[in-house]
Amino acid sequence: MPDPDPLLDLAPVLDHDVVVVGAGPVGLLLACLLAQDGIDVVICERRRGEDRRSRAIGIHPPGLDALEHAGVATAFRTEALALHGGDVLSRGRVLASLDFPEGRRVLVVPQQRTHALLRERLGALSATALRSGCTARGIRDEGRFVRVTVDADQGRRELTAAFVVIADGVHSGFRRELGMGWDRRPGRAVHTMLDVDDPAAGTRALLHCEPDGLVESFPLPGARRRWVLRGDRDGVAEGFRTAVAERIGTDPDIPDDARPTAFVAAQHRARTVVRGRTALLGDAAHEISPIGGQGMNLGWLDADRLASAIRIALTHGSSDLREYARRVPRSARAAQARAAFYMAMGAPARGLPLHAREALIRALGSAPLGEWSAGLVTMGGL
Repeated sequence: MPDPDPLLDLAPVLDHDVVVVGAGPVGLLLACLLAQDGIDVVICERRRGEDRRSRAIGIHPPGLDALEHAGVATAFRTEALALHGGDVLSRGRVLASLDFPEGRRVLVVPQQRTHALLRERLGALSATALRSGCTARGIRDEGRFVRVTVDADQGRRELTAAFVVIADGVHSGFRRELGMGWDRRPGRAVHTMLDVDDPAAGTRALLHCEPDGLVESFPLPGARRRWVLRGDRDGVAEGFRTAVAERIGTDPDIPDDARPTAFVAAQHRARTVVRGRTALLGDAAHEISPIGGQGMNLGWLDADRLASAIRIALTHGSSDLREYARRVPRSARAAQARAAFYMAMGAPARGLPLHAREALIRALGSAPLGEWSAGLVTMGGL
C-alpha cells in the first residue's frame, strides 16, 4: 500500500478529482468508470458536435470486458454484429479459417455509435461531466494538485484537480509540451478505406493477403461492408474498385459516387505515460496500427487500469500511478508487435517471400495452432 502523501493536508479544496482532456471513446470510458465509483470527473472536449466518422469498428473480448466494468456492455451487444470468424485468402485459395467461439467473438459497432453509447452512459452517471466546447490550453502540476487552464463559453478559467488525464489523441500537443517523448515503432503503410451497402455481408471477415497487397473485407451492422485496401486510392471510386477487383479476382459492388478515404497506418509509443499527477491515455500514449483493430481496445484496457490506479490513489491520499506506468508500455509493445506482423502479412510480395508467407499462414490456421491464432487475433494475453 502506498504511503499517504504528507502534503495532502495542505492541499486546497479542488474543483474536481480528475480532469480528462479529450472525449474520444477512451476518454469517455475512463470517465464512466470513475463516475460510477462516485469520483468527481469532468471531460474537456473542444468539439461541440458528434464525431460522425466511422473509424474503429471492432470490439475484442478484452475491450468488451472493460465496457462491462463500466456497465455499458449490454448496450453494445444489442447493437453489434458479432463476427463468427475470419478467412485468410491468397490467389483465390483459402489459406486459413479461424472460428471465434461464442465467448470470444469480435463485435462490430461503427465508431459514431460507440461514441453515442458511451456519452449516454456518462450522461446517466453524471449529467455535468462532459463539457463540450471546452478547450484545454495549459497544464501545470503544482505537486499537491494540477491546474488546467481552459477556454469555454464563460471565458478562460482554471480548473484544479488531483489528477489530469491526457486523452487527446495521436497528435497530442500536451504530450509534446510535457516532454514525454514519441518514438516511431515498426509498421507503417498507406491504406484506403470505404464503407458500402452489402446485403450479403454475412458474419465473417475476409483477409486477402495478395501479391499486390492486402484487401480486407469486414461485415458491418445494417447490411453494410467495410473494404480496406493497402495503397492510396483516396477519393476515387473507380480506381478503388479496380484495384480490389484485380487483387481478389471478383468485382466488388462499389457505387460510382463512393468516396474512399486514405489513411496512414503507423505506430508510435510515448517514452513515459505518467509525469507527476498527469497521465497519458489511449492514442496519446501509443499509436497502434489499425490493421488488426487493437488500438481502441487497448485504450479501453488502459482506461480500466488507470481508473483502478486513480481510485486507489484517491482513497489513500497518494499520487502514485507507477503500476499504470509499468503496465501500459508492456501491453503496447505486445500489441504493436502483433500489428507489425499483421501489416507484414499484407505487404506486396512475389516469388519466394510470397510462398513462404502463404505457408506460414497455412501453418497458423492448422489444427494444432488455429485456436492459439484465434486467441492472438482477438487480443488474448493483453
